Amino acid sequence: MNKRNFVAASVGLAGLWTATTSSHAAPPAKTSASPALLTISGAITQPNRGALDATIDQMMGKHGIQFDKAHALDAAALQRMPAVTIKPTLEYDSKPHTLKGPLLTTVLAAAGVTAGSPVQLVLRAVDGYNVTISMADAQAYRMIVATHIDGQPMALGGLGPQWAVYDADVLPAFKDKPVKERFGLCPWGLYHIEVKKA
Repeated sequence: MNKRNFVAASVGLAGLWTATTSSHAAPPAKTSASPALLTISGAITQPNRGALDATIDQMMGKHGIQFDKAHALDAAALQRMPAVTIKPTLEYDSKPHTLKGPLLTTVLAAAGVTAGSPVQLVLRAVDGYNVTISMADAQAYRMIVATHIDGQPMALGGLGPQWAVYDADVLPAFKDKPVKERFGLCPWGLYHIEVKKA
């Protein structure tokens, strides 16, 4: 996996604290007073916020993200979802670590995207790094949205606040690769998912 230069400071962190309501038209569902940490847009059926706001959503705007509706999740919403634990060996120290968080399919279901949908997922990190993975692969790899590492919440400035990741040690597609080549599909600092119809 190519190392990424962490440039979030240069583009501002305002996008992480996306407003969960907007003056733009979109039927809001249940919103939260807490800051959004993960925003899902695109081919979703359960939005809870309106369109991208050029003033408030600075990071998303600088990353070229556009949407007329989205589903925003705060830390509490992610914590309420059933969690899965994996223990992959990480490239940063070549040691196994315990990662915990909901399945990516569970997170997407909150926005109305059902498991097995024929969609592509663009996973975007705070530094602009992004990957595209099919829903079928994300499901087959049992990819999680990790919120905790070794029992501690993942911090912004580390691998968090979320990391889209799988247990590469047990997956046939990755387990025999060098550790540094296993996580190219796993953006840490995940803050936005775009759902695209295949």
